[in-house]
Amino acid sequence: MSFQPVIPMSGLAGWAFLQRTQAAQMETHARVPERVRDIDHFRARIADIGTAEDLVADRRLRQVMLGAFGLQDDIDNVAFIRRILEDGPERPDGLARRLSDSRYLAMAESFRLPPDTPRPFADPAFADRIVQAFQTRSFEVAVGDQDQSMRLAMTLARELPEIIAAAGSDASAWFRVLGNPPLRKVFETAFGFGSGFGALDIDQQLSQVRRRAQSVFGSAELAQFTDPESRKALTQRFLLMDQISAFAADTSAASTALTLLQSMPTRR
Repeated sequence: MSFQPVIPMSGLAGWAFLQRTQAAQMETHARVPERVRDIDHFRARIADIGTAEDLVADRRLRQVMLGAFGLQDDIDNVAFIRRILEDGPERPDGLARRLSDSRYLAMAESFRLPPDTPRPFADPAFADRIVQAFQTRSFEVAVGDQDQSMRLAMTLARELPEIIAAAGSDASAWFRVLGNPPLRKVFETAFGFGSGFGALDIDQQLSQVRRRAQSVFGSAELAQFTDPESRKALTQRFLLMDQISAFAADTSAASTALTLLQSMPTRR
């Protein structure tokens, strides 16, 4: 048995429907037998795990751990994930700190393995937090299979307030957003940045997003989006810009097809 979220339309109307029905749809999603089995296995095993080797050796543990941070596509990159966990989050030269994707550092921080702690994940509250994150993100993945823009909007609603609250400065918060692929995509789309934006120096990227935030929303500070109404305006702009971009791409494709058809010789 599988569950596919119901999203009857795209854009703002689809987003409004998803928000109204999200709680009920998430509850149905959580009852999928395969997901229940993975979670039960995680709860039963995680308290006895004490090393990165043990953690990555169990595929079902990896499934929940990686899924909790939106990294499920790395399920088969066992050596890579083990290295991240063994380096830990503190080492300045650790792999998690050298990666541009901040989700790996978040995972390393949550699955910290102190050398003198044989059972670092024994607290049931730890399993509860990871399972909750896994459930939320796996639902977002299922939504993304129907409409990727809806998944990105959900990620924005959940992660942006957390990033702002955890950052020590506005620049640090913006850098975290730029290092988070889903959130980065939201802002690039909402601000109308082209494909060359990612090739800029990171400080130039920061300057550009601040300038565009000031122009569009009246403030360069990322903290403005802690306000639900400001975050709602950002989400709406993202969805509208995404639809405009999709429409433009479809129109261009249609125009190209028409040109090709008109250039074809006719049979007499």
